[in-house]
Amino acid sequence: MIGFLGSESLGFAGRLRAFHQGLRETGFVEGRNVAIEYRWAEGEYGRFPTLVADLVSRKVAVIAVAGGTPPALAAKAATATIPIVFATAGDPVAEGLVSSLSRPGGNITGVTSLAVELGQKQLEVLTELVPAATVIALLVNPTNPSNADTLSRDLRAAASIRGVGLQVLNASTESDLDTVFTTLPRLGAGALVIGSDPFFNSHPQQVAALAARHAVPTMYPFREYAMAGGLVSYGDSLTDAYRLAGAYAGRILKGEKPADLPVQQSTKVELVINLKTASALGITVPLTLRVRADEVIE
Repeated sequence: MIGFLGSESLGFAGRLRAFHQGLRETGFVEGRNVAIEYRWAEGEYGRFPTLVADLVSRKVAVIAVAGGTPPALAAKAATATIPIVFATAGDPVAEGLVSSLSRPGGNITGVTSLAVELGQKQLEVLTELVPAATVIALLVNPTNPSNADTLSRDLRAAASIRGVGLQVLNASTESDLDTVFTTLPRLGAGALVIGSDPFFNSHPQQVAALAARHAVPTMYPFREYAMAGGLVSYGDSLTDAYRLAGAYAGRILKGEKPADLPVQQSTKVELVINLKTASALGITVPLTLRVRADEVIE
């Protein structure tokens, strides 16, 4: 049996399908020769210890942790014996998940992606879409300081290079999200970057709807936001990361040890532009961006 701890919600069904694909690549199909117990935190960090403790009590054979470093750390703290496979956007060595990428050690390994490292490129694309914006806001979750600090540092450097101001805003609750969007005009922010964070990723429709209601050109970290009506997303393909994590879970079920499985890095990045939203905002998407986009939603 696999225990699956998701930091977000079941709404990210495409990623879950990718995890299942990885399992199939190693010969496992849910309901046929493997059972999966799912636990969803809905972006609420305080639920991680309880959810992972429940999975440990069920004596699962492996715990798959999807959606960031905090739930992976909670899983690592909960058990030193049950194998753990993570999918995270952070640096697993710096954040204390593994000893090294090539030899993780202990009972944990997984997949890391580029989401937190793409902030500079996100700001660059956004300034191409909204060249008149002299101030850009960045939204981060202060309860996830490793992500927030890295994003803030990288975007400050990128903003300086592009000659625009940067305002860093915090949100960790749904009411905070409403406050952020009402604050933007007072700050003179002409555009917004949503940082990569499980809390935001659990509310893609709400965030995209707020951006539309307040007519704020917004850059998002993953394609799900653009599919939900967001203007543009630039980020790593988490479906690729989840597929790799599923394959690792399958290999562990077959008897391989996490300590012997190097941490993999998912490097597939995609740019998605929603032309319908751009039109509603009065934005003309440059041909250079359309050509570079992996997907254009019309």
